Amino acid sequence: MYQTLINCRTLNGLLSGPDIVIVDCRFDLTDPAAGRRRYLESHIPGAVYAGLEDHLSGPAGPGTGRHPLPDAERIRQVFSELGFGKDTQVVAYDDMSGAFAARLWWMLRYMGHHACAVLDGGWQDWLAQGFAVEEGNVEPRAADFRGSPRPDRLLEIAEVTSLSCLVDARDPVRYRGESEPLDPVAGHIPGAVNYFWQRNIDEDGRFRDAADLRRDLLSVLGKTAPEEAGVYCGSGVTACHNLLAAVHAGLAMPRLYAGSWSQWCADPKRPVATGE
Repeated sequence: MYQTLINCRTLNGLLSGPDIVIVDCRFDLTDPAAGRRRYLESHIPGAVYAGLEDHLSGPAGPGTGRHPLPDAERIRQVFSELGFGKDTQVVAYDDMSGAFAARLWWMLRYMGHHACAVLDGGWQDWLAQGFAVEEGNVEPRAADFRGSPRPDRLLEIAEVTSLSCLVDARDPVRYRGESEPLDPVAGHIPGAVNYFWQRNIDEDGRFRDAADLRRDLLSVLGKTAPEEAGVYCGSGVTACHNLLAAVHAGLAMPRLYAGSWSQWCADPKRPVATGE
């Protein structure tokens, strides 16, 4: 069973194996239809498609944040439609070093399914190594996903300011409030420290050595135990990359504030911090 990362060579050897579902999670926040278009043009053989907004998010509304977590019933429905059964090995990939694939990985963990891994190096590494691709749509085979949510892995908005360590996974420029391309208010939640999710990857787009990640993450967490810390980003997506990095590094998984900055800043009464 692969529970965090899997490399392209290993995945290529598993393509024809039983009970494995490969999920293409490519997505573009500025062009939501782009991911599916790219999938239809070319994807890993047998891969099905799951988009951030159609499959991995619930309906957005006032005060929810941009990509709210679907309720448990909707998650079970989506995962069943994608072909996830009790013993299915899921492998998720994208073309952003796992930025979107990690959201699917986290959702499966949240629902109690640990046989899920993100493709290290993603789509670019698959192409660079010359492995086969195919075009067109792959119709998932229906399954019966019966996982149950783990509420302890979520951080509710009322708990956010009570944590001894809250980590903001966004670009430092957004964290400091110098620029905000997606949300109406710039800045960060008061007291949060910054650990940009792209610090998890090397210049080739692969995850850094687990020992190095462990050292850096523990430095950010300070005296707070990982499972007692919280992580957020803009809308609860790239924060999952930090959670994947923590588990890959052998740490307990911190909690996710799924509403993230887009939910927090929706209410002008909530405090906002800028700078370091």
